[in-house]
Amino acid sequence: MKMEIGHSHVETVTFPQEKVNAFAEVTGDKNPIHIDAEYAAKTQFKKPIVHGIFAMSVFSNILGMRFPGEGTVYLKQEISFKRPIFPDQEYEVSAVVKEINRDRHTAILETKITDKVTGKVNCVGEATIMHETKI
Repeated sequence: MKMEIGHSHVETVTFPQEKVNAFAEVTGDKNPIHIDAEYAAKTQFKKPIVHGIFAMSVFSNILGMRFPGEGTVYLKQEISFKRPIFPDQEYEVSAVVKEINRDRHTAILETKITDKVTGKVNCVGEATIMHETKI
């Protein structure tokens, strides 16, 4: 099915501390604010926070596998980090089609991560994607 302006995808995600630790290992970003509860307790956040890029990587999965799905090429991502994301807490992630260029097979989507408890936006941005058949 072709995408249309206003089409959206929403799902609930969590970022388990074990996966945050694995991301730290893979990337080498072992900043203790992400992986050391004792260290993080002394910060303004009072507990570990998820790497912002790790949190936003959920959109690679969504765009590449479900919305619009296989064959999607991620061209660009702009991000504003508004609030911390904490491990083992539920968040709503959403992608909404804002613009479509059918000649170039591209679309711009608003990407957002929202705290399910407070309803406050943690991260917001715009993704530009390309797909030969679904845009």
